[in-house]
This record gives sequence, structure tokens and C-alpha cells, in this order.
Amino acid sequence: MMNSKKIVCVLPAYNASKTLEATLVAVPQGVVDLFILVDDCSRDDTVSVAKSLQQKFPLEVVQHQKNRGYGGNQKTCYETALKRGADVVIMLHPDYQYEPKLLGVLASMVSSGVYDVSLGSRILGRGALKGGMPYYKYIFNRLLTAFENYLIGQKLSEYHTGYRAFSKEVIQSLNLELNSDDFVFDNEMLVQAHVKKFRIGEVSIPTKYFPEASSISFRRSVTYGMGVLRVSLEGFLARFGIWTHERYR
Repeated sequence: MMNSKKIVCVLPAYNASKTLEATLVAVPQGVVDLFILVDDCSRDDTVSVAKSLQQKFPLEVVQHQKNRGYGGNQKTCYETALKRGADVVIMLHPDYQYEPKLLGVLASMVSSGVYDVSLGSRILGRGALKGGMPYYKYIFNRLLTAFENYLIGQKLSEYHTGYRAFSKEVIQSLNLELNSDDFVFDNEMLVQAHVKKFRIGEVSIPTKYFPEASSISFRRSVTYGMGVLRVSLEGFLARFGIWTHERYR
């Protein structure tokens, strides 16, 4: 444990049977007190693989009876983590795309009290392209991030990473149930934290792109992009007190 705080790592899973064990093995021992895997009605044997790993890792398995979407999965992740007494919650995708060895860095940024939110950025250090991120996604990422920073008054390198840590106070204060059940949930959560003036830090995280790693199609990327534009505008209006959507209150 770090600073006597309970560190819980949540794993939002969908068809992660081939990469789950490698992800858990790569997390440094002694950093995480509890792993919580939430399976979003996978079509493979993610749940059985996870249960087979419970003797090796402090791992709890939660299974949705129907698919709730990426954002819906996270809602269950954070709710369950708080119920288990988490002081710091780290989200790590179990597809082994983000580097698990640096989980302790993200956790310590929050458990130390220096930041309320920490992000593993694929953009800092140019790790995204080196790791195989498709060029169109990289450009998409950079344009959306620049637009959002300008509107809401932040200076993050990206808002789209799936590797992030939060203090329990952040999670408790955000209206997560009002957020999307789709991929734009990640973006909404960060803008919520920014509007509420929580301290957000970043660290460079290498990433890997390979067939088993999760990814969304070009069409879903466009839908996500439109959602990011909507969230950016909401953040802008809240920033200047023009209008504040209920999710940011």
C-alpha cells in the first residue's frame, strides 16, 4: 500500500481473455490492494479466465448480464471500488495496450496528495506513433485536444487516454450517472473534474497497438469526436458561467 491508502485498480473488460493475465502480471507487486474486473458481457471467456487468476491476484470479478457500453462499464467499476473502500482508483484497460509497470507512478501522483487526478498520456514523449497508433487517430487526437484545451482553459496533452487515477473524493463528487454510456464518458469525466477545479497531472506512458488491443472503428471515432465537441462546448459555457449542464454541478 502507498501512504496507508487503499489502492484499487479497476479493469473495464470486453473480450480481454487473451491479454488479461499479461496485464496483471506486469503490474508491480505490492502496489495494488485490489483489482476489480467488470466484464461487459464479453463474447469470449474473459470471465472464466479472470476467475482462474483469482488465486494468483487479489481480483474481484463483476459480470454485467447485458452489455452496458464502455461508459456504463466504468460506472460499475467506480461504484464497486468505492464500496470496497478505495482511497485511490486507477483505471487500466486489460488489453495490455498501456504499460502496467507504471501503474505505481499514476497511483503515487494521487495518493501523495499532489494531484487529485493523474493521466497516463500517450502523446507526451511521442509514444503514440512509436507504439503503432494509426496516424489518422493521432491527428484526430491532437486536433480534438487543442480545441478542448482552448475552450475550457486547460493545458492537457490529451483527454482520450484510458489509463487514469482518481482520488475517492473526485469520484464521489462527480455526477457520473449523468454521463454517457459510450466512449465519450472518459472525456465527460475529465471536464467534470476540471470544472470542479480538481488538480490534474500527466505522465508519459508508452502504448502498444496490436490485433488483440481494443480499438474503435473509424465510424465510432467520428461519433466520439462529435461527442467531444459537445463536451468542449459544455465546458466552455460552464467556465464562463453562461450555462452549466447538470452533470457539471
